[in-house]
Amino acid sequence: MEDNTIFLDFNANFGQYSDSDAADRCDKFIPLFSSINITCGFHAGTPLSIKRTIEHCKFKNKVIGALIGLSDKITDPLNLSAEEVESIVLYQLGALSSFAKAYSLNIEQVRPDGIMYDLARDNKEFSIKIANAIKKFNKWFIYVGSACQNLKEVSDEVKINTAAEFIINNDSSIDELREKIKANNLPDTLHFDLSSDNADDLIKKVTEIVKPRPVNFNNVVSSGWVD
Repeated sequence: MEDNTIFLDFNANFGQYSDSDAADRCDKFIPLFSSINITCGFHAGTPLSIKRTIEHCKFKNKVIGALIGLSDKITDPLNLSAEEVESIVLYQLGALSSFAKAYSLNIEQVRPDGIMYDLARDNKEFSIKIANAIKKFNKWFIYVGSACQNLKEVSDEVKINTAAEFIINNDSSIDELREKIKANNLPDTLHFDLSSDNADDLIKKVTEIVKPRPVNFNNVVSSGWVD
């Protein structure tokens, strides 16, 4: 029955490939996700790959997320000052927001990528720097990060909306998701790695358990404002 359906946000990264064949393979997944993390051209992707992904999302009713990262030229990111992190984040959000605005779309969430994601998960002070920069750009943005204690504390300290993420990358992670459902310990969003050879299979298996729906809509439903 509909009332028994479990809804979670499904997110994945897009716009990272400049090769058209690789981009086509990735873009075919867009209809399967509720949230689309689009690279901002700083650590991955190109202006053309960003534009292409935005166009794919235009009429598909998808939540747009900014996929931010660190340049390979930054060799010691933990030594970046708060001002430097802020500049890196604002630069990327500004770039993607310009593309989104040109297509009458809006960014709703921000997800770090690669080493930035790992550092935000493991180092609270670094995560606070990211969160403050996101909030400075738009206080309503959702900061997506690994479902851990650090993210909870950053949310409380910075007063920013966050989405706790669980990564689906193999069958074991799907088993773990089932256990989370049984324990009523659900994350806010599920992240899928589209570069894996079995991405199709993993997405299919997960959609047999939960259905995709954006974080903000799930929050509104849980508040009782809509059914």
